Amino acid sequence: MTKVRKRIFEIVQIGAAKDLISRSFDVIISSVIVLNIIVAFLSTFSLPDNIKNTLYVLEYATTIFFTIEYILRLFTADFLYPKKTKVMAVIAFIFSFYGIIDFLSFFPFYLPFFTPTGVAVFRLFRVFRIFRLFKINSQFDAFNVIVEVLNEKKQQLISSVVLILMLMLSASMLMYGVEHEAQPDVFENALSGFWWSMATVFTIGYGDIYPVTFLGKMLALIISFLGVGIVAIPTGIISAGFVEQFSKIDMYKGHGEGHELEFITGSLNENHKWVNKAIKDIVIPPQSLIVMVLRDGESIAPTGSTVLKANDTVVIAAKNYRDEDIHLNELPMLEGDKWLGMEIKDLNLDPKEKIVMVRRNQKIIIPNGNTVIKKGDALVMYHME
Repeated sequence: MTKVRKRIFEIVQIGAAKDLISRSFDVIISSVIVLNIIVAFLSTFSLPDNIKNTLYVLEYATTIFFTIEYILRLFTADFLYPKKTKVMAVIAFIFSFYGIIDFLSFFPFYLPFFTPTGVAVFRLFRVFRIFRLFKINSQFDAFNVIVEVLNEKKQQLISSVVLILMLMLSASMLMYGVEHEAQPDVFENALSGFWWSMATVFTIGYGDIYPVTFLGKMLALIISFLGVGIVAIPTGIISAGFVEQFSKIDMYKGHGEGHELEFITGSLNENHKWVNKAIKDIVIPPQSLIVMVLRDGESIAPTGSTVLKANDTVVIAAKNYRDEDIHLNELPMLEGDKWLGMEIKDLNLDPKEKIVMVRRNQKIIIPNGNTVIKKGDALVMYHME
């Protein structure tokens, strides 16, 4: 049962390029989402009854599809959150961003069946299904970059928002104090001043509330200048975040999926100077790394304390060398990859494939079965033809 659930999880999650069934599911659900949005758009027009009935059938069918998908995601939530219990994993998915979006994409459709009156407004929530389109891509797209930037810069953004609120609150109190006597009906209380400060700081300029006294106009001029500068702070933070993110993407482009590394292999005879030495004591050329030791038909992912023996075959990642029988590929773990959060021992790898190295935050990790794969990791995959 666990294997079946795991396979379902692999299918409903963003599929890997080599997983035909999972990628096909992505194409199908993308088509269903687009169809559902088109139906929702057309249903707002005055159309003949036969067309309306057809649209209703299509909406009903696509909603059933969304419902089944949501149930399957609940059924396999513990694979999405491997560190949580099954119950906590289900709860975590239900209250996650995409869990809420998934729920809102189908639930409002069923409301009229249970409470026929007074629920038309809830059907407006179906517009949330459009956000499901952003789940399609398994690599960085524009939306993922925005989310990543906001997540990484959230502390700075929160600080800038607090600063803006402080300016607005101060401006509202000052303007109320200056303009209340001249315009008691307009600047009735501090809340009226807050509305004015919001319109001024964000340069909306509704014009329904404005100062009429000389002191009030001078104060408005100063606050307007301050508002332009302070509101620009979050823009600068986000712009810097985009620059950083796209720099990372450019870095990953050099190590994309299927990017073949060059290497050299060799067997150690009994007289080789590396025999009976630990890898940490061996001097190898710069920019080279021993990533695999083949011994008695077994593949060993070496550590610094691994001792080499006679008749070992050593695989070294290096430049300007190539072997036609062994392939090393560097695979970056990007947003949405189904391996994220999983331990290496739980991956469904081909018997001829092994993960021999993990590059994480400019550090090299020699993995074991319990190593958890994280976003941003670059996995060096060994494959024997």
